[in-house]
Amino acid sequence: MPSLHPARLGVVAVAGLALALLPAAAASAHVRVVPEQTAAGGWTVLTFRVPNESETAATSQVTVDLPTATPLLSVSTKPVPGWTASVETAPLPEPVDFYGTELTEAPSRVVWTAEPGAEIADGQFQEFEVSGGPLPDAGTRLVLPAHQTYTDGTVVDWDDVADEGADEPEHPAPVLTTTDGSGTEGVVVEAAAVSDAASTGSSEPDTLARVLGGVGLALGVVALVVAVLGRRQRGDA
Repeated sequence: MPSLHPARLGVVAVAGLALALLPAAAASAHVRVVPEQTAAGGWTVLTFRVPNESETAATSQVTVDLPTATPLLSVSTKPVPGWTASVETAPLPEPVDFYGTELTEAPSRVVWTAEPGAEIADGQFQEFEVSGGPLPDAGTRLVLPAHQTYTDGTVVDWDDVADEGADEPEHPAPVLTTTDGSGTEGVVVEAAAVSDAASTGSSEPDTLARVLGGVGLALGVVALVVAVLGRRQRGDA
């Protein structure tokens, strides 16, 4: 069996690594909320990051269920070009005092619907932001189930909740855990949602973005090596 030139062997190795990483990147994609932790008693901006996972259909609607046991008493949405948003309300189990006003209902879910041509296509993602609060006591785990509707009628429910320490389920629900707000010195907190874990302080790194970035770098190295080999072969000829 003929041996491979070291440079060509490097091309094969890098290309193999890139191909091996692609399935892992696809498997790690799911609907998530950023930041995943924020200070109790304050207000926060939450970003729901929604990747399209279908090769044959686009995402045309996204619905997020809001908690009613520990409700967010005020919720507003940030406009997304090509999408309309609506906030639905539902009765509360018991009235709640909200800055001197007794509330008997609270936001129960947010629905984003794409206009024709604005759907999330294969290989794309979209981010949907809401501002909400006040957040409940520190240590409260808010489960925010999401429902992703595709243009072919398929609906994927991101509503599985794993026990502490258990493996991530197939369709994990976005989860927000409140933290101690004592360090804010009484200032109302509005945590900006960003993808960089260093900026949010407590959110996990975006595994998908990092893996895809590594794959892109690896493929760039492959292209460079192939170009160099091509020049050498033409020179030898």
